[in-house]
Amino acid sequence: MKKLFTLVLSIIALAGLTVSAHAREQIRIVGSSTVYPFSSYVAEEFGATTKFQTPIIESTGSGGGHKLFASGSDLNTPDITNSSRRMKDSEFNKNMEVGNKLISEVKIGFDGIAIAFNRKAAPMSLSRKDILLAVAAEVPVDGKLVANPYKTWKDINSALPNKKIVIYGPPSSSGTRDAFEEMVMQETTAKMDEYGKKAYSKIRQDGAYIPAGENDNLIVQKLAKDPDAIGIFGYSFLEENMDKLQGATVDGFAPVPANISTGKYPISRSLFFYVKQEHIGKVPGIQEYVDLFLSEKMIGDRGLLKRIGLIPLPKAERDAERAKWGKKTALKLSDLN
Repeated sequence: MKKLFTLVLSIIALAGLTVSAHAREQIRIVGSSTVYPFSSYVAEEFGATTKFQTPIIESTGSGGGHKLFASGSDLNTPDITNSSRRMKDSEFNKNMEVGNKLISEVKIGFDGIAIAFNRKAAPMSLSRKDILLAVAAEVPVDGKLVANPYKTWKDINSALPNKKIVIYGPPSSSGTRDAFEEMVMQETTAKMDEYGKKAYSKIRQDGAYIPAGENDNLIVQKLAKDPDAIGIFGYSFLEENMDKLQGATVDGFAPVPANISTGKYPISRSLFFYVKQEHIGKVPGIQEYVDLFLSEKMIGDRGLLKRIGLIPLPKAERDAERAKWGKKTALKLSDLN
């Protein structure tokens, strides 16, 4: 009887392992709120036009997505993470530590970080220095760095409106926040004597800058109600809400596709997602989902994602991304530098 009981337990354990290995029928995706609308669009199309189930997507922010992605290599962890910035060296090393040895990096297009506000308000033309002085924890006054005293935009620049500085922006877990700090704050302060020509990115915490979470639609709603407020988010959300919002020019360039794709708009960046190659074949549909995402139908010059704000890569780059994915070229640490 004891042997029979042991045998039954062994069969149950083996069955559990089999179920565990094949338990998940849906692709699990986490990461960037900026990439989320594009990923969701592809996921819905994928579920509607193939034999596979619609992937589950969570908007966790780029940083949060990379943390979940690198939490392990088993099927209890995400298959794909979306990112509005490139993977960091530290994130790559963490993946290697937990066994994610084969990762595909996929670039899908470009995006600009919009400085947006209510459509009924007067247009604004800002420099990156203006934006820095509105958000930085410390600013130069009389040759010294002091706690940010600026309450209105006119305090910063007499040519700007006399309205209170209220900025709804991304939280620290967001790739948009990382890119904003790098391209607006660090690049500007690195050229300024007052900051010792060193990169500075500490954001003020006196209530003028309000971290608004990973749901950029909430920022859109706040801007639609408050004509004085400014929002910081991906261009696609501005594109979708042109009836309510407008974007400020930055260093003389408007946030429009032509300026973003050429880099003339100074807060432009590339968008990515990362795939665990070890999960291909274990979770149904990963290969096919990525194939669809990289198709001309989705990311081409007349692709469906362009309609909702994605700025397409040049054709040669699109072809290169498809070729890299087809060969399952694994990401290397040297690729990130």
